[in-house]
Amino acid sequence: MPASPPARTPQVDSTSDASPHALGTTTPNLWRRMACWLYEGMLMFGVVFIAGYLFGTLSQTRNAMDNRHALQAFLFVVFGIYFTWFWAKGQTLAQKTWHIRVVDKAGQPITQARALLRYVLSWVWFIPPLAAYSFGVGAVEVLVLTFGWVAIWAIFSRFHPERQFWHDALAGTRLVHFELPKK
Repeated sequence: MPASPPARTPQVDSTSDASPHALGTTTPNLWRRMACWLYEGMLMFGVVFIAGYLFGTLSQTRNAMDNRHALQAFLFVVFGIYFTWFWAKGQTLAQKTWHIRVVDKAGQPITQARALLRYVLSWVWFIPPLAAYSFGVGAVEVLVLTFGWVAIWAIFSRFHPERQFWHDALAGTRLVHFELPKK
């Protein structure tokens, strides 16, 4: 009977470790981050639908204009729970799809408190258009302002030394490339 070959000790590559502590330091390019951002927006339609249905059922709201401000506050809280939960775990579904992960400056997973801070600071994407709307600017102008402001805020990341969004810099977080090793 031929001798079996000696057992090989598997070589462990520290960059391909699937643990959340072995993250890359590469910042995803702006196009990939914005594609992830748009995909996240599409996924949020489901969150809004379920949360809106739950709110409408529990509050017995029959007209969309009734309890509008309460619904907006409820959605703000639901979005906060959604993002805080997933960012503290490392990534949302959209970020998994685009191989992007949220980490702190040291490359470690973020805490729920830091994820909540990131959530609050990320509203800078929408504050100028929402402020314009509250001052009575028309819907078309607000839509144009929204797209313009999102483009400007995204381009501002080009001026950050690590190409991060500025709300990430203020929150002490980073977006990095993260991909599980292929088997």
